[in-house]
Amino acid sequence: MKFLHTSDWHLGRQFHQVTLLDDQRAVLDQLITYLRNNPVDAVIVAGDIYDRSVPPTAAIDLLDDVVRVICGELNTPLLMIPGNHDGAKRLGFAASQMKKSGLHIFADFEQMMQPLVLHSEQAGDVAFWGMPYHDPESVRHYFHNDINSHDAAHQFLCENILAQTQPSQRNVLISHCFVDGAMESESERPLSIGGSDRVDHRHFLPFDYVALGHLHQPQMKGAEHIRYSGSLMKYSFGEQHQSKGATLVELDQQGFVRATSVPLQAPHQMRIIEGELEAIIASGATDPQPEDYLLVRLLDKHAILDPMEKLRQVYPNVLHIEKPGMLVGIDQEMGKARLARGELDMFRDFFLEAKREPLTEQQEKVVLEVIQRLKTEGV
Repeated sequence: MKFLHTSDWHLGRQFHQVTLLDDQRAVLDQLITYLRNNPVDAVIVAGDIYDRSVPPTAAIDLLDDVVRVICGELNTPLLMIPGNHDGAKRLGFAASQMKKSGLHIFADFEQMMQPLVLHSEQAGDVAFWGMPYHDPESVRHYFHNDINSHDAAHQFLCENILAQTQPSQRNVLISHCFVDGAMESESERPLSIGGSDRVDHRHFLPFDYVALGHLHQPQMKGAEHIRYSGSLMKYSFGEQHQSKGATLVELDQQGFVRATSVPLQAPHQMRIIEGELEAIIASGATDPQPEDYLLVRLLDKHAILDPMEKLRQVYPNVLHIEKPGMLVGIDQEMGKARLARGELDMFRDFFLEAKREPLTEQQEKVVLEVIQRLKTEGV
């Protein structure tokens, strides 16, 4: 059996006030093209389908288009669980009716205990168990127990599922959580404060495959069959060097066989560029991807007049500028040193940047007279 493991679509996400919906649509088009050329037995989305519990209508429309193609045109079962960004109740609306069309949403604990069983010649019967995102309070309330941590909640739920498994079946678990020791990215919303959200991977060992969501970097943790597929695309500058996409999983009668990366690439990449302004602008003329979303770190030691406007002449999608090299910048101590300089020195820097030429002696004399007059008048 072959199935595609994805997670963390975050449909409707904005980044520095820029909508990423067109990039998400392009990546999902690549995913669908892959499925057309490489049929699979199922597609999994391990949580965070949307970026917000009440998603924008454009994000809902995009998901509707994807479901229509995967379930309707390709006749491939699509399995989803809500993540911490999703509204479980909204996502799970009419879930029982949608099963008839091939869309399987495990939105609550009752549905968690009703696996989807698929059959293939290679693996026999495979049961897919969807564990919706939960916190200790929701488990404690629903099951009337004294669960008080994410780890204890996962252990309890895994034990409940494993008690219902059949020896003749392979078992795949879908979960949205933070496995202890896994690598996180800056674009993930914390599940709790102080590391109390961590889950021990050993709870997952008895399953034949564990399709995880929440962490945006593709990785395995604890065993080959316990994996994060990672997000479909990059959602922070800190992810610039991460490979994004989906994971193709293969099972046989004995269980897990292999997992293979299926790369996907958004039209706009997240990149960090570092250097002095003139050098960055010069390199932009020959950059093969000038439309990427950029964080620019300027290393210039002097004040620069409107650097964003100048950068966007060659890099139209500069989203943020950092100025670690400047005397006036994010470094507070350097800022104090800059302010300690005389007013005339600061005006010299400004004039040189604005006019591309230094002040003449006569101009300096006039400026100095104005400064002295303002000080005398107490302005």
